[in-house]
Parts: sequence; structure tokens; C-alpha cells
Amino acid sequence: MSRARSPVRLALALSIAALLAVFLLYTSIAGGGTRVVQPSQLLRSHPTGKVTLTGKVIGRPSGDAHADGMRFRVRDRTGTENVAVLYKGDVPDLFRGGREVSVDGRLRNGVFHGVYPLVTKCPSKYTPKS
Repeated sequence: MSRARSPVRLALALSIAALLAVFLLYTSIAGGGTRVVQPSQLLRSHPTGKVTLTGKVIGRPSGDAHADGMRFRVRDRTGTENVAVLYKGDVPDLFRGGREVSVDGRLRNGVFHGVYPLVTKCPSKYTPKS
């Protein structure tokens, strides 16, 4: 009689293992995303972990992104609050003042320390065609 139960137990164990694998995969994908913030949200909440900062580059970037880091400021898309950014890594060709960017990193002592990748959003994709 114990031989007859053996395939049932195996099927049950494999089913439970498959459900656990799907649950772990779902929680790692759904819960593993980085929070996206604008400068005003970053300055208000002072997050301790990694976030994605998004906004418009204001002024002229300075420094070398591969040596000591490139410095620039990012402001809210529709506001005036801005934050200083220190970025080290590759810089897209389209990066310059006035462009919208997204960069991952952490806020340290009032300066956002960005890490690769720095993504520049192309304005033509987001403006209505005339």
C-alpha cells in the first residue's frame, strides 16, 4: 500500500515546489523594483536606499564622469526644486542641460551620488506631433 501512495506524494511535493518557485520569482520581480523619485520627493523623504532620480538637467554639467565624477543639477519636471548630482560612469551622447534624465543612486549629505547607467530621455518621443 505504501508503494501506491508514493507517486501521489511525489506529485504533491513537486506541485508545492513549483508553487514556491513561482512565488519567489514573483516577489523578486514585483518587489525588487527601485523607487523612482523627483528632486522634491528626494529632498522631502531622504531615502536611505537606492532610488532612481528623474528630472531635467539644469545648467551646464562640469567635470569628468570617469575621473572624479561629473557634477550637474536636476530639477523637478514641473517645479523649481533641484538637487546636486555627482555621477561616475558612461555619459550618453544626448546628455546636456535641458534634457530629462534618469539615474540610479543614493542621497549622501545633500548630494545625489549617481551610478551607471545615466539614461537621457529623447524629447521628441514625449512631445505631441504638430
